Amino acid sequence: MSIPSLRITLVSETFPPEINGVANTLGRLSDGLRLRGHEVELVRPRQAHERGESDSDALLLCRGWSLPGYPGLQWGEVSMHTLLRRWQRHRPDVLYIATEGPLGLNALRAARRLGIAVVSGFHTNFTQYFGQYGLGFLTRALTHYLRWFHRRTAMTLVPSTSQRLELERRGFERLTLMARGVDACLFNPSRRSQALRDQWGLGPDDIALIHVGRLAAEKNLGLLRLCFDTLRATYPQRHMRLIIVGDGPQRGALQQQLPGAVFCGAQRGEALAEHYASGDLFLFPSLTETFGNVVLEALASGLGVVAYDEAAAAQHIRHGHSGALAMPGDQAAFIDAASWLLAEDETLRTVRLNARRHASRQGWSAIIEQFEGHLYSAARNNGALVERSENSPLSIKPEATSPRG
Repeated sequence: MSIPSLRITLVSETFPPEINGVANTLGRLSDGLRLRGHEVELVRPRQAHERGESDSDALLLCRGWSLPGYPGLQWGEVSMHTLLRRWQRHRPDVLYIATEGPLGLNALRAARRLGIAVVSGFHTNFTQYFGQYGLGFLTRALTHYLRWFHRRTAMTLVPSTSQRLELERRGFERLTLMARGVDACLFNPSRRSQALRDQWGLGPDDIALIHVGRLAAEKNLGLLRLCFDTLRATYPQRHMRLIIVGDGPQRGALQQQLPGAVFCGAQRGEALAEHYASGDLFLFPSLTETFGNVVLEALASGLGVVAYDEAAAAQHIRHGHSGALAMPGDQAAFIDAASWLLAEDETLRTVRLNARRHASRQGWSAIIEQFEGHLYSAARNNGALVERSENSPLSIKPEATSPRG
């Protein structure tokens, strides 16, 4: 008997072409599930370029409003009754809720009322973000809400071991590790461009210290200047430049603090891959990542990565072999790690080769297959799947269950 395809609903407040780790991951998962024969419905806020777009069986667009300080990101809102009517008419076998805002909450409530299985993902460290924005007094209340939210799902997928341990300490339950992948064909050292480096004012033997990511307070970007200034003083004979790829609320302040840096703005696709590959050292000082997709992209691009020993870096970098790690929060150790990579040309060359070799084995196909398995498990345990012949319609659990308290 063949394995039945699933009717899957993905709920997220961000999705490509928006640029962030959650959007990138959801885009990959959505495409991968469809290629594997599943029927995928997406519920998300309407984006700026979609003013004339209408809903379809595969897409439900809802209202959205910008997050303070993040004009490119937004919360979503749709009434629970809208979701109830839609899912009573065309019932999903399982939901995956990627964000815990108003949209995710109403999706969770509607699914529980209809007895639909729900899997959730923990993609964003909101509690750590609150501390960066002077809202630390709300951390306890936010943790209580997030724990309440995720306890009402069949399982919560977390991208890194360090994140799982942190959530377990906070009382979260049914946590399952599901890492991230990288497109090693797109992010490839072969895309290195001397023409682009010429625009940066760098010759073939000069050093491009590159950072890619959202330019925001929670990314600990002040360390970039400290690290760059120290490296330049330590190696005065080396011509080096700081290259910053990305956009965000701190861009203006960073441009004032780093007048000699090259700000490239947000990049996508092949242009982004070219920027990565044209760098030499990748500096990633963030301490608030649940994973950090950019770390894998930098490794796949053959860069010497300097990061704190957590999230993606902890999982994919072997210190001294495929990158350089520092204990979380130890700025001096972070700078020392970068300095070590620049001390000998052969050291940097070997680390970059090892980084590429490791990342080239971290494709998305295995991640998508793992995700598919988690969705099957949740749907099956909820009674949504029953034995059927290859061409018979998918059987659905008929009775709805009432929400738990």
